[in-house]
Amino acid sequence: MGKAGERVDFEWVYDEQPHTWRRKEILAKYPQIKNLMGPDPQLKWVVSGMVLTQLVACYLIHELSWKWVFFWAYAFGGCVNHSLTLAIHDISHNIAFGNKQVRWNRWFAMFANLPIGLPYSASFKKYHIDHHRYLGGDGLDVGIPTDLEGWFFCTPARKMLWLFLQPLFYALRPLVVNPKPVTRLEMMNAVMQFAADILLYYIWGLKPIVYLISGSILCMGLHPISGHFIAEHYMFLKGHETYSYYGALNLITFNVGYHMEHHDFPGIPGSKLPEVKKIAAEYYDSLPQHTSWIRVLWDFVFDDSIGPYARVKREYKLAKQE
Repeated sequence: MGKAGERVDFEWVYDEQPHTWRRKEILAKYPQIKNLMGPDPQLKWVVSGMVLTQLVACYLIHELSWKWVFFWAYAFGGCVNHSLTLAIHDISHNIAFGNKQVRWNRWFAMFANLPIGLPYSASFKKYHIDHHRYLGGDGLDVGIPTDLEGWFFCTPARKMLWLFLQPLFYALRPLVVNPKPVTRLEMMNAVMQFAADILLYYIWGLKPIVYLISGSILCMGLHPISGHFIAEHYMFLKGHETYSYYGALNLITFNVGYHMEHHDFPGIPGSKLPEVKKIAAEYYDSLPQHTSWIRVLWDFVFDDSIGPYARVKREYKLAKQE
């Protein structure tokens, strides 16, 4: 994709996000895409199976040595938990039970959160709305690194450290960039999560808790699956702020790789995003896309033109006045 020298600032633009106009064009040409919108009836069963799988795994590892606890946390449990965070992403768009059952979606997201070990789902929902509405918005989209991150994590070694610490930055950045009051749902999420952790500790001891939490942290950091965090919106080519990936890892990540399609149509379940690409192929086939999340991580670390600063930013003045 070519080097352009080390970046010293974000890529500031002064137009609206491309997903707005492309959505209008595609729906005008292919109105049948509206039929893909709505809940995915299979999602709740898939997620429930994943939660049950992690419960069985907790039983199986509770008497293993610590080295095997961490091994299985990274090699298996963390992969399941990372996949569950992406299920929570789908559920945040009311995909599990539909827009008429918002409360059921919020509670089910908390259920999907249980194996992750730390409360996550309610806070994610609160900020993810802004990510779609104000993509790249300065002070609004908390997925964009801070200036301090962009300035400091600028060498291969530091960028690798930044990847490893991604879960920490994702957790703390909203408190700095766009702090919001704690909601009742977040408190419920925390109570439900810590009650489950305490119960698990009472039944099988500390190792299952470490297995779940360490797996979540490790696999959201320096791990092949976490390549999607970088692949989605980091500017690998000038002028392009969202990218899709159509590879095999979509099978275990609820098609989060179809990210261009997702931002165009956030109300369509991940399971149906391939149909969007098939119907409106001329809109997506010519756009830049990633072929490997591992290659994305490699390029992020070793290409001087890519780093935390490689993000598109824009001002949403009206939004800030509200």
